This record gives sequence, structure tokens and C-alpha cells, in this order.
Amino acid sequence: MPMNERAIAGDRPTGSKKAVIGRIFRYYMRYKWRVLLAFVLMVGSNLFALLGPWLSGAAIDAIDLESGVDFAAVGFYCLWMAVFYVVSSAFSYLLSVLMIRLSQNIVREMRQDLFDKMLALPVGELDKLSAGDLINRISYDIATLNASLSNDILQAATGVITIVGALVGMIATSPILLAFFAVTIPISVLITIARGKSMRPLFRRRSAKLAELNGYSEEMLSGLHTIRAYGREEEIAAKFCEKNTQAADAYYKADYVASLIGPSINFVNNFGTVLISAAGCFLFLYHKISVGEISAFLMYARRFSGPVNEFANVIGEIQSALAAAERVFRLLDSPSEGADADDAEELGDVRGSVAFEHVRFGYEEQEDVIHDLSFQAQPGQTVAIVGPTGAGKTTLVNLMMRFYDPRGGRILLDGKDIRSYTRRSLRAAYTMVLQDTWLFEGTIFENIAYGKEDAAPDEVKRAAEEAHIADFIESLPEKYDTPLTDGGCNLSKGQKQLMTIARAMLSPAKLLILDEATSNVDTRTELLIRDAMARLMRGRTCFVIAHRLTTVRNADLILVVRDGDIVERGTHTELLETNGFYASIYAAQFE
Repeated sequence: MPMNERAIAGDRPTGSKKAVIGRIFRYYMRYKWRVLLAFVLMVGSNLFALLGPWLSGAAIDAIDLESGVDFAAVGFYCLWMAVFYVVSSAFSYLLSVLMIRLSQNIVREMRQDLFDKMLALPVGELDKLSAGDLINRISYDIATLNASLSNDILQAATGVITIVGALVGMIATSPILLAFFAVTIPISVLITIARGKSMRPLFRRRSAKLAELNGYSEEMLSGLHTIRAYGREEEIAAKFCEKNTQAADAYYKADYVASLIGPSINFVNNFGTVLISAAGCFLFLYHKISVGEISAFLMYARRFSGPVNEFANVIGEIQSALAAAERVFRLLDSPSEGADADDAEELGDVRGSVAFEHVRFGYEEQEDVIHDLSFQAQPGQTVAIVGPTGAGKTTLVNLMMRFYDPRGGRILLDGKDIRSYTRRSLRAAYTMVLQDTWLFEGTIFENIAYGKEDAAPDEVKRAAEEAHIADFIESLPEKYDTPLTDGGCNLSKGQKQLMTIARAMLSPAKLLILDEATSNVDTRTELLIRDAMARLMRGRTCFVIAHRLTTVRNADLILVVRDGDIVERGTHTELLETNGFYASIYAAQFE
């Protein structure tokens, strides 16, 4: 199993089969009246169907070779048998419709719970999971559960009632024949139990391998241009073939073991029919049983064996559903982002003073990436954070917004520890433009207006003009109503970046984060938006993370971060005069 899968709970089950079934049952109990109606329909359908064999046997016994045929009795029994079968079919139809609706409601709630959990997971946990794995849980695993909830569980529950009813019918018809039939029952039950235990881990592995394949596919498809540019198609195809083969093998092993149950149970049931037929013939010769009773008993025996055989066929799907449920519940059981303190207050009227006091932080327990870091940003100041890749620049931003909490020290906003504010109000105080642009499926207007709730059209257009994206938008046939699909794939990288800059300009937040915000913008466009960015930054406390030092020359304070420590600080001119690490970076870029 891949590392991202082990990150939450590894390859071991989250609980016993009973615990998983119990949690599924709790979803059912949210619709207890519908479940009760389903139970009534289920019992009624089976009860009317189980009266059929008794009526059939009575009709046969109404035929006497010596005294003739009692047509009135035969007609009476056949008429009621037809009525009971029609009622049974009607109940069965209503039950199927009810269960489909019930399963859809349960799956909808489960999928919503899962998505809500994903939104509530700490950023640290999300960083350990691939998008493909998360999508697999919310799509394939939930779809597997849906199929089982609407079909397999209904089939299993109906089977239990049928078995009990058929057993009662056989006892009432001929206890002697039941003794012969009972020889085969333990064999069928043992085969079903033994195979069921061996299948659950196989279906768990099948789900894990499919998640791994989906994650790899999603990763490779998102980087298809890079793969082609480097001519790695054959290498990637070979690795996909390997993962695809592993998934196919996992499917084969699970399905192969499941497929062995049906033929085995069929053989045992057919052997039981032979025993009953042979014993029935001897009992009839000694006048211990009638032909109608033999017929009725055989029909009850087939009804008893049918669900057992169906159990054998459906148990594989149920095991697959339980494995899928384990993966879903494993994610649901993951710890959510820590709750706000009981006395946490809403952050309002932000001035924008930010201070780090002896902050220490690490993603792993044994290793710190930030060591004893301190600095202060005054309201309205622009603080630039520069340094080599992996120095800890983005980590500082994550700490400011409480995506992570420091191990030591504290971070202050307007003189108070940020842990004294609610996370929602703290994060609402920031607006940001990141290197990785994010646009959602919707219109251009909706994507820009995302930066401010209830934004007016004039405000959106003004922000677009300041970001120098308005001319492009106006050139489109539908202008601001142009739909964006698949994350804005119909835009260039630069256009998407400008769109997110316009979104940030619209936000009223007092704190601004620019993380490589001009990395996808060409030099000419960067010059065009510089004056607009200056207006955007005016009156806000700004944190600028950049590799291109042209974007930080006018910063009030430049922090040079290296290996988790601030090694230099000052203005652009002051840092060049010291002729230190910053000066060497600057010289490397412009000489």
C-alpha cells in the first residue's frame, strides 16, 4: 500500500465486521420509519410467497387416481396460489423501489459526511493524501456501498426471512424428510463462512490497489505536457502497466475466491435434492407421505437453498462493500482540525500588526524546519520573504493562517496570540494570490467575485481593470458571463494568474499574501500590473514570497530565510550594502 494510504490508518481494518455493519446501520436508523415499512413489505412478500408451495401440494393431493380429480379443490388452491404470488410480487416491487430510494438517501448523506470531513481535515493530513485517493473514496468506494445497500443487503435480509419461512414449512410438511435435508445444511453454512472470512482482506486490497492506480493516473494526466516534453511516454506507460496489472491481479484474486462459493453451494444443494427425492420415494411406498407433500417439501427445500446459494454469490459483493466502508469510515474517523479555544473570539477591525516571537515548527516530530524565528510587521508594511527553495518561506504563511500551529513560541496579530481568535475569522483577515492558481467551474464574474461576498458588477469590473485582465474579458463573446470549465483550462496560465490577482484586489481583507504571485506573468505584464499592485498593497500588511527579487525591491522589510532561520533582514539597499547572502542571490539573478 502506498505511503499516502498508510498516512491515515494503514492497511489494517478500522474495526471488526460488526463495528462496520453497526455504523452502516446507524445511517439506516436516520430513516427508521422507512426501514420499518421496508421490513413489513419484506416479511409480507416472503410470507405470501412461502404459502405457494403448501397450496401447490394441496392441489396435487386433490388429484386421486382412484376417486378422480376434485376440480373445485384444485381450482380453489390454484386461485389462492395465484393471488398470493401476485400480492408477493407487488410487495417485492414496492420494496425494491423503497430500498433504491433509501439507499440513495443514505449514500447521499455518507458522501456529504465524507466531503465535509475532507474540508475539516488538517492541512497536514491532506498533504499526506493524493487527490486520486480522496476521489476514489468519494466516488468508487461510495458507489460500491451504494450497490450493496440497494441490492445486496436487501437480498441478504430477504434471504434470511425466506430461509426461516422455508424451514418452518419443511418442518410442518415432513420432519422425516427434513432430517435427510439437514445433512447438507451445515456443509453449505461452513463453506459460506469459510470463504467469507478469506475474502474480506482480498477486497480490502482490491480497493487499495484501485486507489493507488487512480492516484497515479490523476498525477500523470495532470503532468501530460511535461511527460511528452521529456519524452517519457514509454517509461510512464510501463509504470502504469505495472500498477494496472497489480490492480487487475487484486481484482482477479478477490473475484476468483468469490466465484468458487456459488458452484460449491450449488453442488451441495443438488446433492440434497437427490437425498430428498430418494427418501421421499421410500416414504411414499410405505404410505408415510403423499405426493403433494413431497412436491411441497421439494419446493420449500429449493426456496431454502436458493437464498443460501444467493448468499454465496452476494457475499463477495458484501465483503467488497465492507472493505469500501472501512476506507470511508477510516477517513471519517481521522481527527478533524482542532477546535477553537472555548474563549476564542471573532477577529474584527483588523489593524494588521503581525509578530513572530521565538517560533519553532517542524512537519515531522524529530525535525524542525523553523528554529527560534522572530520578526515583526507593522500595519501597512510590506514584508518580503526570500530565500532558496525549501528554506521555509511558505511554512511561515501556513503558520500565519493557522494551517499549522507552532511547537514553540507564538504568533501575534494586533498584539494577541492568533490562537485566541477563531480560525474562520483569522483566515478571513487574509487574502492571497498563490503560485498555483485555483479557478472553479463557473463564470468569470463568479470567480472574481469569490473574493468578496455580494460583490457588485462595477466592483468586479474595476478589479479586473486594475489587474489588466478587463480588456481580455471584454473581447470574449460572453464577456464576464463566459463559463470556465475544468479549472480554467480555456485560459492561459498568465490569464488565470491575473484572474486570481483581480479576485484578491476585490477582497476587503487587511492582510495580503503574495506567494510567487507573478511567476506565471511575463515581464511586460508584470510591469503593467505593478502600479495596480501598489494600490492593492496600500493600507494592507503584505507578505510577499518571491524568487524574482525585482518584485521585492520596494519592500519595507526583507527577510532572508535559509534553513529555517532568518539570516538577514533589512531593506533592499541595506542588504546589498552588507554584501551577504541576499546580495549574492541578487547578483546571480542580474549579472
